[in-house]
Amino acid sequence: MKRALLLLAVLALPAGSHAAARGGEPVALVTAETENALLAVDLGSGQVVRRIPMPADPQNVETTRADDAAAVVSTRAGAVTLLSLPRLRVRRTIRGFAEPHIAAFSPDGRYLYVTDDGRGQLVVINVRRAKVVRRLFVCFGAHHLSFRPGHREVWIVCGERAKMIVVVRTTNLARPHRIHLLGTRGGLAHDLAFSPDGRRMWLTYDDRWTITVYDAAWPPRQLFFIQAGSPPQHVAFGRYAYVTSGNDGRLRVFSLGGRLHSVARTPAGSFNIGLGGGIVLTPSLTQGTLTQLRGGNGGFLWTKKIAPAARDAAFAVLP
Repeated sequence: MKRALLLLAVLALPAGSHAAARGGEPVALVTAETENALLAVDLGSGQVVRRIPMPADPQNVETTRADDAAAVVSTRAGAVTLLSLPRLRVRRTIRGFAEPHIAAFSPDGRYLYVTDDGRGQLVVINVRRAKVVRRLFVCFGAHHLSFRPGHREVWIVCGERAKMIVVVRTTNLARPHRIHLLGTRGGLAHDLAFSPDGRRMWLTYDDRWTITVYDAAWPPRQLFFIQAGSPPQHVAFGRYAYVTSGNDGRLRVFSLGGRLHSVARTPAGSFNIGLGGGIVLTPSLTQGTLTQLRGGNGGFLWTKKIAPAARDAAFAVLP
């Protein structure tokens, strides 16, 4: 088992978890796609404490801000599974997708947005009813997406190596509609994320080592570039901006203004990232490990082998 060699000096995150305040055991929910399972990994010991069967090829997992629901996207099966928290009980598996990939809960947790790459659709699921309420064509290859905080918008990257971004209006969360198209200005875009205030958008690429930071007001304006390691990179925001470079095996921590704060070594293949409860989670697709990083006095880190392949991770609290 590979262990990280560098410890972050400071990785403090706001706790941000309603469930943590109510007590319970913090866990990482991790998709083990070759085992067709969702794993619950105890964050104290690093041991797998629950294993929930999933439809074939579970790739991405998300939880709500209120920690009352989770969703798992199974790409090969063309299915999305809704689970209730904190019991981690499967409520319903919704099928009929061509090639679903990325999911995001609306800020209020009432809706789940899923990109269906195969059909170029944004699919809207009413979480309480566990039912699809809208399928909107947005662009061929629709993949990564991110809600823009405070602006009733979701931005969608049109592929894993994309030349276009679509902006969707979400004033009516059940009936979003497309409003803007944005070219990626020569680069092949991979992922995007917004600063907590929604004013800046960070765009990563599949063909370059930099991230472009935009003023997100329409039309978006390039502000500056950040050196972020081997592509593709993924970004998540807490008190800092956390950027993974899975091919490099590095997690870079930036200030919200783009200044490099620290760098940690992670197992190769640690592409995705999850935040919550004051911790950073990054699973390795190629090594099957989960790495946990925590802020505080001196910092904290461990890496555990949990599966043949670990794709994505999200924070939750179980009773």
